[in-house]
Amino acid sequence: MVELVRAGRDPTDLAREFEPSAQAIRNWVTEADQQEGRREAKPAATAAALSASERDELLRLRRENRQLKLERDILSRATAWFARETGVLPSGSSGS
Repeated sequence: MVELVRAGRDPTDLAREFEPSAQAIRNWVTEADQQEGRREAKPAATAAALSASERDELLRLRRENRQLKLERDILSRATAWFARETGVLPSGSSGS
């Protein structure tokens, strides 16, 4: 549903075609956007709200963190693959 909305489909039309309500579909899109760093989560009601520059930095750091985790996973898999191919397992290897 999220991908259909992102591709230009209207949540109301999707709600008529499928079972969930239009609001549920909008909520899913909002949640997916927040998880993927496309949209910032609504700040909690706190006395110390973030400034615009702090929000920008937080968004940048979350994206960078996600990218670093992806790169780490790729390197871990490559290391495991090379270890299997050469028959040499590095010390402390988790085998993943």
